[in-house]
Amino acid sequence: MTRIDFHSNVSNQLDYACRLVRKALAAKCHLVVRHQNKEQLAQFNQLLWEFSATDFLPHVAIHEGPHPLTQHTPVLLSLDAESDIPESTHMQILLNLSDQVPTDFARFERLIEIVPQAAQATQAGRERYRFYQQQGYQLNHIHAK
Repeated sequence: MTRIDFHSNVSNQLDYACRLVRKALAAKCHLVVRHQNKEQLAQFNQLLWEFSATDFLPHVAIHEGPHPLTQHTPVLLSLDAESDIPESTHMQILLNLSDQVPTDFARFERLIEIVPQAAQATQAGRERYRFYQQQGYQLNHIHAK
């Protein structure tokens, strides 16, 4: 069963996501990062390049079409459509930056939900939390500092 972690009270979702990506890569994990907003995903893409002067956070945007490095890159950026993830892709961690439940989250070993402080985002996060809870998933809650 997919492990689900909720990180709430996040002041800057994209910056926090970069820190989680860096931590996951240090642990030799593979991630798919989802966002439903193409502009926000492009901003996150750029932030991954600029986030750290000492860390390389290798990633490719798979929603832009087939990429020759998809199978060799530990971080894949995807829009909400599950159809842009190739079948042979690693299904270790799904990092959800969307305000919706990813339809294919159960394919992953772990799901990380990041809930920003904004009222609308907090409400959407609560709805996702209830959904997973009603489906019988054990939920872990991390209050961001």
